[in-house]
Amino acid sequence: MEVKFYDAAEDALLKFAVIISKSDDKWVFCKHKERNTFEVPGGHREHGEAILDTAKRELHEETGAVDFKIEPVCVYSVTGRNRVNDTGEETYGMLYYAEISEFETELHSEMEKVFKLDTLPTEWTYPFIQPKLIQEAKRRGFL
Repeated sequence: MEVKFYDAAEDALLKFAVIISKSDDKWVFCKHKERNTFEVPGGHREHGEAILDTAKRELHEETGAVDFKIEPVCVYSVTGRNRVNDTGEETYGMLYYAEISEFETELHSEMEKVFKLDTLPTEWTYPFIQPKLIQEAKRRGFL
């Protein structure tokens, strides 16, 4: 699994949005109903959707965030087979950072629960991708 970072990419290449999030100085992670691991909020871009709108929609759907500030970090790509890419070819996404100040009381998605953690988890859904995204956001001064 190879993860690369870019300052920009052609908009049409961006298929995913991933949002590293914090609330009350704690990391925000989701737990999917069908998995026992933690993941950063994010997901697929819908047809005709602006990538920023994808990020906002996924953040709300997966965490229940209703009041937040969000900003782009960089473009990332992943080469190799994983849960969302069975061909293994290079796929691109946009990485965002969000500060969440308010959540809905109930989730209405595939996520079972949202966690606010003092430290990063050890049980990742995407262990070869998501820690690298967080490292890059730190390197770029977002965390």
